[in-house]
Amino acid sequence: MRLIHMLAIVWLLTSVGVTIVYATEPSQFGPPVVIQVAADGVQRATVTLDSYSYSPNHLIVEAGKPVELTLTSVTTFTPHNFIIKDPAGSLSVEQDVSAGKTVTIIFTPTQPGTFPIYCDKRLWPLPSHRDKGMEGKLEVR
Repeated sequence: MRLIHMLAIVWLLTSVGVTIVYATEPSQFGPPVVIQVAADGVQRATVTLDSYSYSPNHLIVEAGKPVELTLTSVTTFTPHNFIIKDPAGSLSVEQDVSAGKTVTIIFTPTQPGTFPIYCDKRLWPLPSHRDKGMEGKLEVR
C-alpha cells in the first residue's frame, strides 16, 4: 500500500511540473575560506544556505577560538539546517534556519580536524538535502 501512495505522490508532483531528483553527484567543495580572528578574538563569517548548497562550503578556523557564523537562508519556502558533528564528540553544532531567515551561532572548536557540515532535512520520500549535495566541511587547525 505504501508503494501505491508513494507512486501517487510522485505522479502528482511530476504532473504539476515539479522535477524530482533521486540522486546527485557528490558535493564539490569550493575554495577554502580562512576565517580571520578579529581583534576581539572571535572568528566571524557569513554562510549562505541556498537550494541544496552552502556558500562558502569549506571553512578553515583556528582551534580554541570562538567561531561566530551568521547563517542566512535565501530560499523562499524550503527550511534548512546547519549540522557539524564529530563522531568522537569534540564538536556538535545543530541549528535550524527557516526559509528567508538569518540565525547566528557561536561555538568553539577545541580539537584540530576536518568535520562534515550538512543539512539533514528531507521531504519524504525524497532524498535528504545532504543527499542532494548540501554539505561542506569545517577544517580546524
